[in-house]
Amino acid sequence: MASEAVYTHRDPMLKKRDDFEDILEERRNSSDLRYALRCYIPVLYKELTPCKASELKSMVLQSDQLRYVINQLQQAIHEHPVVLLPSHRSYMDFLLMSYILYTYDLALPVIAAGMDFMAMKFVGEMLRMSGAFFIRRSFGGDKLYWAVFSEYVKTMLKNGFAPVEFFLEGTRSRTCKSLTPKLGLLNIVMDPFLKGEVFDVSLVPVSISYERILEEALYARELLGVPKPKESTSGLFKARKVLSEDYGSIHVYFGQPVSVRSLAQNRVDRCQFNLIPRHIPRKPGEDIHSFVNDSAYRLVRAQEENMVLKPWVLLASLLLQNHHQMQVAEQKQGMALDELTEQAVWLRDLSRQYGAFLHWPDHVSPSEAVSSSLSLHRGLVRISEGRVQLALEQAGGQTRPGEPCSAVTPEEELLNQAVIILSCASYRNQALHIFLRPALLASAIHTASSSNKQEVYNSFSFLRNMFSNEFILCPGATVQDFEEACYLLVKTGVLQINQQEFVVTERGHRTLGFLTRMLDPFLQGYQVVCRFLCEDATEGLTEKQFVPAVRKFIIRHILTGRLRYTEVLSSDLQKNSLAALLRLGAVQKLKGGEEQGTLKVNKVMVNSLEDTLGGKLPTQKAVVARL
Repeated sequence: MASEAVYTHRDPMLKKRDDFEDILEERRNSSDLRYALRCYIPVLYKELTPCKASELKSMVLQSDQLRYVINQLQQAIHEHPVVLLPSHRSYMDFLLMSYILYTYDLALPVIAAGMDFMAMKFVGEMLRMSGAFFIRRSFGGDKLYWAVFSEYVKTMLKNGFAPVEFFLEGTRSRTCKSLTPKLGLLNIVMDPFLKGEVFDVSLVPVSISYERILEEALYARELLGVPKPKESTSGLFKARKVLSEDYGSIHVYFGQPVSVRSLAQNRVDRCQFNLIPRHIPRKPGEDIHSFVNDSAYRLVRAQEENMVLKPWVLLASLLLQNHHQMQVAEQKQGMALDELTEQAVWLRDLSRQYGAFLHWPDHVSPSEAVSSSLSLHRGLVRISEGRVQLALEQAGGQTRPGEPCSAVTPEEELLNQAVIILSCASYRNQALHIFLRPALLASAIHTASSSNKQEVYNSFSFLRNMFSNEFILCPGATVQDFEEACYLLVKTGVLQINQQEFVVTERGHRTLGFLTRMLDPFLQGYQVVCRFLCEDATEGLTEKQFVPAVRKFIIRHILTGRLRYTEVLSSDLQKNSLAALLRLGAVQKLKGGEEQGTLKVNKVMVNSLEDTLGGKLPTQKAVVARL
C-alpha cells in the first residue's frame, strides 16, 4: 500500500448548493398550449444563424473524413462546444433536459437516441424534429456507419449548431445504480480537441433524481426475465393513465462544466495526432483509451455526488435490511413506526456526515417526513398495527381486475414478491455511492485475518477488485478509496487507528453493522453464482444460457430455504458477477468454432473466490495474492 497517497476530504456541509427552483409553479396557473406557443429566443452559438436539416446533412457528407471513406469533402471548425451528460434512470430524462433548456431560452440539444424510438409512428418524427438523432446499439464493425455517425456528431459539435447530449452510461439503469460508462460517444466528442480542431470542449454532468420512478415495477420485472415491452405510439398513449398518480418531486442538478483541455493537461500528448492526416480514421492508443476511461469515471462520479436523495431512499435501505434480518431469525416481519423513524433520523445524520446531498424537509417533524414518504410509496409498503413492512403479501396475491382469484404457484408467488424487493432495492441503490467505500472497509474488517491495517487493506483491495463491475470504482484508485473510507469511519467515531491497528469503538458497532448489511446482497449474489458454476453448470453452458440457468438455480434454492436473499434474482447482479469472474480469469469465454461463447469454468479458482467472499480466511490469502 502506498503510504504517501492520503485522502484529503473537505467537509460536505461546506459544499455550496444553490436552491432549486420550481419551474412548474408558473405553469400551474396557465395552459400547456399557451406555454408551448410562448416566445422562444435561445442564445445562439457565436451568433450563428440556424441552418436547415438539409444544410446540416450536406456539411456531413462533404467533410474530409467522409471524403476518405466515400470521396466527399469539407468540414468546418469552431471552438468551445458544449456536451450535456445527464444520468439515465428513466424515459423522462431527455424530455426533462429539453423542457428545462426551453424554459430558460437556452439552445435545445441534439440528442443521441436508440433506434427503437425511430420506429414509433409520429413520435419518432416528433423526436427527430426536437433534435434527436437515432443510432444503433452496436455498430458491428461497420466502418462506413461508424464514419458517418462519428462525423455527424463531430460536425454538429465543431460548428456549434447545438449542444450535443448523450447518456454516458449508454442505457437506462434498471437498478438505479450508476452503470459502467460507455466510451464510444465520449471518444467522438473529445476527438476534435485532441486533433486541435477546437480549442476546448465543455462536458457538463447532469444529475436527475426521481423521488418515485415512473418505471419502477417495469424495471423489476425486466430484471426477473420479463421481456421489455416494445416501444410503440399506441403503448405510449395507453400508458398516459400512470401520469395521474403522484410521483413526488424531480431534481435536476447541472454540475460544473468540465474542461477537456484541463483534463488532458499533463495526460495527453496531442502532437501524436500530427503524424497522421486527421481525416484518416485511427484506433485510439492505450494512453488515449486510459485518458478517456478515467475521464468517464470522473464524470459519472460527479453525477453521483450531485444526486439528490429523498427520505424514502433511507427508509428503503432500513426496511430491506430489517426484512433480511427477520427472514434469517424467522421472526415477525416489519418495524415499529417509531423505531423506523428513529433509525431514519440516525441514518440521515450519518449520510450527511458522509457527504450525501440529502433533501430532507426541515420544516416538518421526522415522523411527518417518514409518513409522507411511506404514503408516496404505498405500493411497496404496508402499515398495520403500527408496524411497517414491505408489501409482500399483497404482491403474492395479485390478480387483474375482474379476474377470479386463482391458485398461485410457489414460484409465481416468489417472483411477485421479488418485484417488490427489487423495486425497493432500486431506491436503496441510489444511496450506495455514499456508503460504498465505508461499507467495503466494514466488510474488510469483518473478514480480514487480523485488525492490522495492512491485512484489512488486503481484504479491502480484494473486495474492491471483485466489485469493480458492480459499482463505480475508478481504476487505479484503491489506495485513495481506502484512505477515504478510513477517514470517514474515524471522523464519525466508528474506528480508531492505533499503531497500524484498527480498533472498533463501542458506538461504532451499529454503523459497522449497517454498512456490512448494505453489501450483503451483493456478496450473497456473487457467492451463489460461484456455487452455480461449480455445482449446476453444464459443460456446454453458453453466455446466452447463463442468466436463465442461474435464475432457475436460485429459485430452487430460495424455495427450499437454502438461500434467503430474494434480491440475488436480479439479472443485473448475475451478469456483473459473471463479468467479474471473466475479468479475473476464473471463467473463460471460448471464441471461434461451434463452441463460440461457451463458458469454461476453473472450478478450483471459483471455489476459492466463493470461500473468500464468505470470509473463509485460509483461502483468502491465496486468492488475494493471486489477484
